Formats: sequence, structure tokens, C-alpha cells
Amino acid sequence: MIRRTFLAMTTALAFSAPAFADGHSKDIVDTAVEAGTFNTLAAALTAAGLVETLKGEGPFTVFAPTDEAFAALPAGTVDTLLLPENKDQLTAILTYHVVPGAVMSTDLTEGMTAATVNGADVTITLDGGAKVNGANITTADIAASNGVIHVIDTVIMPPM
Repeated sequence: MIRRTFLAMTTALAFSAPAFADGHSKDIVDTAVEAGTFNTLAAALTAAGLVETLKGEGPFTVFAPTDEAFAALPAGTVDTLLLPENKDQLTAILTYHVVPGAVMSTDLTEGMTAATVNGADVTITLDGGAKVNGANITTADIAASNGVIHVIDTVIMPPM
């Protein structure tokens, strides 16, 4: 009985070791893609030519909208933004979701503002749960090798 338990534990540990050994070796893009809920974000990053930037050294903090967040936009918005002629607008929106540096949830304070890569500020509120410009942070502190991801439930739009 003990031998069987030991063998089962050893086998389980052997199969899980690669996952633990990997730690935070994946960058922000690979971490998001692997999660499986950021397919639209990944397509948008590709269309905007931002994949290599977010695979770069960083650190970056990305407020990452889920596929559901993109689906909540008015019909046709995503398809329109992905067109080559709208690359500048798409880039402006995506870079509004990125803050230079690694900002963990424990760093967030009520009313805090942070300059985005876009150049405009986002505002953090904590009343009723952490939010960035009103978008709920549904999952915080997903570590990556070059920064951190905070999952949000809404695509935030930069000021015009």
C-alpha cells in the first residue's frame, strides 16, 4: 500500500515538475495565448504589430480584456479594428491597456492614476473590487517573465 502510494505520488510529481520548473518563463503574449481566453486580444496584437513588443524585455503590466470583453463591443467593431487601414486606431486602444513596469494588485490604491504606453492615464478604483477605468479586474497578478497580466471584463477605450 505504501509502495503504491509512493509510486503514484512520484509519478504525479514527475508529470507536474515541468509545469513548476517552467515557473514564469513565458512572456506576456505566450502566457495570455496559453490561457485560451485571449484569442481576440492575440489577434489584435498581431494585427497591430505589437506581439514582438510585448514579448520584449519589459516589464509591462497588461490589463487584458477577455474574448467575452471584446464580444461585448458593438457588432462589427472588432472586425473593423482588425482591418489594416485601422491599425493606428487599434494600436491606440491596445497600448491604452499597457502600463510600463510591473504593477501588482498590492500596489494599487484608490484613485491611483497610471500613464499607459498610449500616453493617456488610466484610473484605478477599489470600491466594490479593483477596477481600471470602470472595467473589473477579474483575475489579478498573473505573472509572466516580462511583467504581469490583470484580466479585465471590458475593453477600455482611450480618451479621444
